Amino acid sequence: MRVKEDSAAFYKTKEAWKEAIQERERAAAYQAAEDPWRQKLHLMPPVGWLNDPNGLCYFNGEYHVFYQYSPFSANGGNKYWGHYKSRDLIHFQSCPVMLYPEHSWDDRGVYSGSALIDHGKMYLYYTGNVKLEGDYDYIRNGREHNTAVAVSLDGITVQEEKLLLRNDDYPKDLTCHVRDPKVFAYEGKFYMVLGARTKSDIGQVLVWESEDKLNWRHINTLKTEKPLGYMWECPDLFCLDGQWILMVSPQGVSHESYRFQNIYSSGYFLVYGDFRTQAYLGEYKEADIGFDFYAPQTFQAQERRLLMGWMGMPDAEYSNPTVAYGWQHCMTIPRELKYADGMLKMEPVRELEQLRGEEIRVCVSGESAVECPRTADILVDNHSEEFYFEYDQTFCLEWKAGCLQLRYLNKDYGRTCRKLRLKHLDKLRIIIDVSSAEIFVNAGEAVFSSRFYRNTERLLKVSGVFDMKIYGLDCENIQV
Repeated sequence: MRVKEDSAAFYKTKEAWKEAIQERERAAAYQAAEDPWRQKLHLMPPVGWLNDPNGLCYFNGEYHVFYQYSPFSANGGNKYWGHYKSRDLIHFQSCPVMLYPEHSWDDRGVYSGSALIDHGKMYLYYTGNVKLEGDYDYIRNGREHNTAVAVSLDGITVQEEKLLLRNDDYPKDLTCHVRDPKVFAYEGKFYMVLGARTKSDIGQVLVWESEDKLNWRHINTLKTEKPLGYMWECPDLFCLDGQWILMVSPQGVSHESYRFQNIYSSGYFLVYGDFRTQAYLGEYKEADIGFDFYAPQTFQAQERRLLMGWMGMPDAEYSNPTVAYGWQHCMTIPRELKYADGMLKMEPVRELEQLRGEEIRVCVSGESAVECPRTADILVDNHSEEFYFEYDQTFCLEWKAGCLQLRYLNKDYGRTCRKLRLKHLDKLRIIIDVSSAEIFVNAGEAVFSSRFYRNTERLLKVSGVFDMKIYGLDCENIQV
């Protein structure tokens, strides 16, 4: 059996493993730097592959962003926890890999999880992935999804790791797919939610309780009356402005004209009742309907609930040309969440406004063309029943007959069209980076997050009746 370069068995010591990753990052840095689609505002892997945000937290005056990281291939592989930190959510510092797949309980990947800050320590809960050699389907047999914790005193190094739960500890009606622990403190106890797939192929969330953060008991299961997909990944349970909210990323939901347009979805339920005992879930609402958004995670930072998501999509039919430069995917910009009008709303964190340059004000009545900076923050106040916004001959936003449509003009590496039904379109905010757009609709009632890969004129072509403000974003001193 061939021993893979991204496995523990390949290296004699952990130090050798660390050096190999650092050497890989150094050797490939020049190739990534030459990529014309390398972002300015968004967190990316130094090399290789990035997916889910993990362990988001605010610890000792710094924001920590961990993420699923495969440094040895831009197409994925064994998963580590990559790491960035920041004091202001704008300027990020790259840190050494935090977690390695080095134990018997995680040798095929340190999968997704979360952070809990308690008594000056950072607790990182994660799923340890194990795949047995043999003729297995890896759904009902042949796989272990273990829940484990790593403890850090400084947010940079790990002092202790411990296995907490194995397959036998989970309810008996589940497959081997139980993962992505999100842990939080509430009313003097600790709670954990885990995403799960039943043997009947129904997605649900398990609720666990602990007195000491280490010993856990299953106390409840959150599910819908009518099944919504076969697996719920990356659960996140939190209280915002007095309302409990459950976020999940369901897989296996049938496509509809205006819902579930991606292969997988990410969204939320309002939770009614006590999540620990008898609770029911409201209607599922998608959090972001762009081509590239999955596995969001939230965290509390002082008085704010913040969110970041993976600006990518697993198993998508579209692709990213950055693979040719040795890397793939990025995070969304950090977003602040609010609960209002019976819905979850999200907008860019206010820190982003510090990067704004001179304001360009445009009053549109009819058709117009305007130059746009390479990185930009665009605000639109709409006054018309029909509206058209085209960026750089790449994609357009079209508002007509109660439908807002994001459409790619050249089927950008497989991306085509996404649609949203709206009663009215009042406001848009569009954050443009080198190869992405995040489009916030009506003060964050809906969002489209999508990558694009075309660099020509940087010209906006617009028509309708609306006011538009364009700010260039100064990214000169940002290192991501």
